[in-house]
Amino acid sequence: MTLKTANYISLKEINEAAATLKGVAAVTPLMSSHTYSNKYNANILLKREDLQQVRSYKIRGAFNKISNLSDKEKVNGIVCASAGNHAQGVAFACSKLNIFGTIYMPAPTPKQKIEQVRMFGGNFIDIVLVGDTFDDAYAVALKDCNVSKKVFVHPFDDEKVIAGQATVGLEILDQTEKPIDYLIVPVGGGGLASGLSSVFSVLSPETKIIGVEPEGAPSMKMSIEQNRVVNLENIDKFVDGAAVQRVGDITFSICKESLDSILTVPEGKVCQTILDLYNKDAIVVEPAGALAISALEFLKEKIEGKNVVCIVTGSNNDITRTAEIKERALLYANLKHYFIVRFPQRAGALKEFVAEILGPNDDITHFQYSKKHSRENGPAVVGVELKKEEDLQPLIERMKAHNFYGDYLNNKPDLFQFLV
Repeated sequence: MTLKTANYISLKEINEAAATLKGVAAVTPLMSSHTYSNKYNANILLKREDLQQVRSYKIRGAFNKISNLSDKEKVNGIVCASAGNHAQGVAFACSKLNIFGTIYMPAPTPKQKIEQVRMFGGNFIDIVLVGDTFDDAYAVALKDCNVSKKVFVHPFDDEKVIAGQATVGLEILDQTEKPIDYLIVPVGGGGLASGLSSVFSVLSPETKIIGVEPEGAPSMKMSIEQNRVVNLENIDKFVDGAAVQRVGDITFSICKESLDSILTVPEGKVCQTILDLYNKDAIVVEPAGALAISALEFLKEKIEGKNVVCIVTGSNNDITRTAEIKERALLYANLKHYFIVRFPQRAGALKEFVAEILGPNDDITHFQYSKKHSRENGPAVVGVELKKEEDLQPLIERMKAHNFYGDYLNNKPDLFQFLV
């Protein structure tokens, strides 16, 4: 076994965090998943941090950090930046400990998360929406701290925060008698992964820890590959709980040594997992909460016959995102396709397209003419949902044979971004 030299958080600090969190953070269940155990011929266990009272593990780190402030720091108040879940943990802690906090959140944060933060924090918090990403909000929050001299409660790059998140690992090991072969953990800034690594490196060093990032925001993977903390210029913000442009310095130093591997999962696959969990198991998760389970498909050969724990990190999903989640899932499965259809200049062309070009199981889910007049003689953007992936090529061939085919838009990102 390779000697790991990461600057782990000590078990002493983690046990102290567990004592601080007793009666505050729930001891969440470690549940066997019949669905995924059967699918991957393995013993798949889900650590249900989505069942915390703030519906994510973030309460652990936030409360542990704020509880350990000095009396003077508590009186002065705190500042944080968050895409949602850390903000809820901070808000809960502020209300519980009677400490005032200012919470900076990215402007695109789902409304549901903002309302939850307000609910948990009550009169003890102010919410400031600023910037497009967590990193934008983070920069403004730091400026506030420099002026106000308040303590910044970092969402991941802080030893007290990491120690709080690490208590998830203590619970997992207390809840299972069998050795854990694989621990699969979502990675945003790396706080949870660093905490779990600090526990497992001592108490279960044989366990392989797999980090999972969204494909559109691989900040930890890129940093590890380049052996330095990398700042990504552009990220896909869809998996908002794990989409950061820059990981932490502390978390990077731990993760680069402790993660046995790190992989990325396409956002479309995450969306399919969200739908599957809801439809098959009645489990509601946010995109970041589905990352670990989504990774099983890419590890299926390695995990066969093994004991595997997936961290389900949170369930703060906004129902208004359902249409986008379904759309991304269909696109990933290659079942949703967009075309420019050029209707021939003959009477009944639209009727012909529906009756003779579309297959018996094809559905039109989007239709937009590009002209206000003489519509049946002009092009239209048409979205078609297929029942089977292999129905695509015959559809294209029928469109071309009858002079309907204009262009295929799925592989043209500059145009496609306006549709999805």
